[in-house]
Amino acid sequence: MGQKTEDRKTYRMGLSCALGCAALWGFLPVYWQALRPISSFVIIFYRIFLVGIVCFFASLKIYGMKGILEPIRDKRALLKYFLAGVLITANWSIYIWAVNADHVIQTCIGYYIEPLVVCVFGIILFKEKLTGHKTIAILFACAGVVIVLLHFMEVPVIALGLAGTFAVYAAMKKSVQLPALLSLLYETMFLSPAAFVVLLYLELTGRGALGVGQPYQYALLLLVGFFTAIPLGLFAAAANRIPLVTLGITEYLSPSLSLILGIFLLKEPFDRIQLLAFAVIWIGLVFFTVGEYRESKRAAESNETL
Repeated sequence: MGQKTEDRKTYRMGLSCALGCAALWGFLPVYWQALRPISSFVIIFYRIFLVGIVCFFASLKIYGMKGILEPIRDKRALLKYFLAGVLITANWSIYIWAVNADHVIQTCIGYYIEPLVVCVFGIILFKEKLTGHKTIAILFACAGVVIVLLHFMEVPVIALGLAGTFAVYAAMKKSVQLPALLSLLYETMFLSPAAFVVLLYLELTGRGALGVGQPYQYALLLLVGFFTAIPLGLFAAAANRIPLVTLGITEYLSPSLSLILGIFLLKEPFDRIQLLAFAVIWIGLVFFTVGEYRESKRAAESNETL
């Protein structure tokens, strides 16, 4: 009885962390737009530098200097961390630019199809099994992108860029087993010094945040490291406490919140064809989620019988 109570507490804690992470990520467009007229270019470099600083001191507190240095003694892993850092920085950069260029809705498309693109990479690169529900979900996602393509007569570059960069990033991360905090530290530690030099130059020449923003905006900007590290920490805590299927389902809350914000708060144009495209993608996500849940349940039942 005591163990079951403890398991329920662990699950509730994990679910709370997952929902908190999704909510923070979902409301981030409001934060980025609150920094206008600071350039997206400047924001991106602040994010790279400050995330590195926050992750370093947090890692130092949790793991100590020995714990920080030990995993990077493998020289072959250093290239992976560097490339992963470039990819996740590209993903962040596309997202921040898109939000401040009033393309929040297209970022939502990207983050809805991202899990499905990750599946495609898993099938192609790691020979993972292509199940029926994954096939259906991928086809629906492709149909949604085609609808957007035909409606606007242009490729949804932002959505595909977000989904593609994160899918490649996830594929690289599959070969590196590290705590989320240390992983993010290594991914930013190579880029942070360069970002600091660029920021110094921009601020000294009057083209940085201090030259165009208000004092309260600069204070907000200095929190960018925490707004990146805190959701990541919540995500890592959730991943250790709840099933991955449950965690995956909660991830859809973020783009859903951003979509609502984009339509009703940020007043971005949203017509019936876009709604149709989202509906088609959502149908695919339903197949994907139900299929993953059933697979997870069957795997758990099989383990119980062993």
